[in-house]
Amino acid sequence: MKNYLEVLQNYAVFKGRATRTEYWSFILINAIIGWVLGVLEPSQIGYSIYSLAVLIPTLAVAVRRMHDVGKSGWYLLIPIYNFILAVSIGDSGDNEYGVSTLYDENGELID
Repeated sequence: MKNYLEVLQNYAVFKGRATRTEYWSFILINAIIGWVLGVLEPSQIGYSIYSLAVLIPTLAVAVRRMHDVGKSGWYLLIPIYNFILAVSIGDSGDNEYGVSTLYDENGELID
């Protein structure tokens, strides 16, 4: 839930990097909320409003996820390849999009 709230706080931040945990936990919680809203409300108005409300944060975290693997956000437009990138391990160390939050300056995983 912490990652979900962090993504919402960075509502329209398209710069920087997002770890796999941050990205996939946001996607999972989004799917659960969407499913609950879809099941509980037959008119789908709540689901539609929620979907519009999280559209920009979803795009922003997806772009940051692409940045974590060293690719431009435009790679989101390539259907299968963007999924492969989203599940890939991010670059160890810094890249052109920002500082790594998982690895130190020696390329060692931070616990």
